[in-house]
Amino acid sequence: MSHTYLVIGEIRGGKLRQVTGELVQAAKLARRDNGDRIVAALLGWQLETFAGELARLGVDQVLVADRPELEHYNPDTYFPALSAIIEETTPHAVFFGHTAVGRDLAPQAAALLGAGQISDVVALKQDGGGLLFTRPLYAGKAFEKKRFLQGPIIATFRPNNIPAAEPADGGAAPITEATTPAPAGNASLRSIVKTVVRKAAGKVDLTEARIVVSGGRGVKSAEGFRPLEELAQVLNAAVGASRGACDAGYCDYALQIGQTGKVVTPELYIACGISGAIQHLAGMSQSRIIIAVNKDPEAPIFQIADYGIVGDLFEIVPLLTEELRQALA
Repeated sequence: MSHTYLVIGEIRGGKLRQVTGELVQAAKLARRDNGDRIVAALLGWQLETFAGELARLGVDQVLVADRPELEHYNPDTYFPALSAIIEETTPHAVFFGHTAVGRDLAPQAAALLGAGQISDVVALKQDGGGLLFTRPLYAGKAFEKKRFLQGPIIATFRPNNIPAAEPADGGAAPITEATTPAPAGNASLRSIVKTVVRKAAGKVDLTEARIVVSGGRGVKSAEGFRPLEELAQVLNAAVGASRGACDAGYCDYALQIGQTGKVVTPELYIACGISGAIQHLAGMSQSRIIIAVNKDPEAPIFQIADYGIVGDLFEIVPLLTEELRQALA
């Protein structure tokens, strides 16, 4: 019996999110043979360019729900469209990014299908004819492996853990308009999204960044983030923060990394003035390489860091920035 793997793509900041390609690759890992199909779905407005990009990633079909009321994410408008796509494709598995949108839609899809759900997946492989999912526990101190006894399967995947699918040879997959319900009138909606204002507009997406420069209470003030921002600019990196820095008012909570903030898995994480509380480690401990800069040689962050620099971040970070600027010129 052939299976359909449904991938729910996302668009952010005028671009197809990197996690979308990672979901396609996850579906390729899940596919057992050529009889299985990968269908990618996009919901939004004016999707032609994004759908064309997605169609070249080796999927079998791209379904689009391209309507003005889907321009901004709103569960009241998105979920009916997603429900129609699920009904049309009857998928064996539905893959979402472990993003704000994915974390909101996945449980609704699981309830719709009466299916099980696994969240925050970091690895996937074939195992005895089934699929084995791996996810972290206890702030990354342990991992659990799970399999589904039967479908449908609902899973969210943490960005930056599965390599994104590359454009495939042989042209693009067909792009089809999904059969979705008529737009709901405003009177029937519980909420209406008029516009979205992004406080971090124009910067690298924190959850998908390859390099993250993060600051804690040790930056001492909002002005103290300036050296970190300069370093991030040189490295084309995203800027993050600990909860302590956000609580102190040094930066916006949109930058918070940790158990109650964003979870990141960059190739390089530079922690500046961050002590390493368990709350923060929960959001970044799976980074490939961790560099810590802290005046306290006993700071817990050094226990997980690959490289540690004991010293004043206001002296070290500018020196590091200048050296990197010359090296990368």
